[in-house]
Amino acid sequence: MNEYQPRIAPPPGGGEGMFYDTPLDFEIEELARVAMRAMRLDPLLTEVVRLRCAEYHDCRICSSLRIVSAVAEGLDEEMRQKICDYESSDLDERLKVALRFTDAMIGDPGSLSEDLRREVNAHFSAREIAEIAFNIMKWSFQKALVALRLEQPPWDGLAGLSFDGVGETVITTAAGVS
Repeated sequence: MNEYQPRIAPPPGGGEGMFYDTPLDFEIEELARVAMRAMRLDPLLTEVVRLRCAEYHDCRICSSLRIVSAVAEGLDEEMRQKICDYESSDLDERLKVALRFTDAMIGDPGSLSEDLRREVNAHFSAREIAEIAFNIMKWSFQKALVALRLEQPPWDGLAGLSFDGVGETVITTAAGVS
């Protein structure tokens, strides 16, 4: 494990771990639970978008997790590498469109071109577009933690990521995610 080295110290009296134990932390976690309860997209697409967000934000926790059901559907580290340079990869076009949408939404939402809008609408229903957008927001809430370098994973290597019936995060370090 990398040595924990925050960029800026947490405020005095803050909680241990990822959050500062404030009402805002609770609301951010509730948003995350709602996003996971609404999950209707296939796990592979969800994981590809999540990993693009992890890469974009340089989040060590998100980079060290793999959605277990996406791994079961074929996500491996070779596919993970393709996400980094998806335009020149052999990823399915539907995944590439989702990644283009992810990049536009994270980097400059106002830059979403008419061509990209047509592509997104050709590959996804309105409900799927809303879910992808909601997921991008969910996988981007850690920006402050990354900026402060407070997102230290408490495990070595990769860990499994899944969600229970109410959307709570379940992390396992079981085999099958490496």
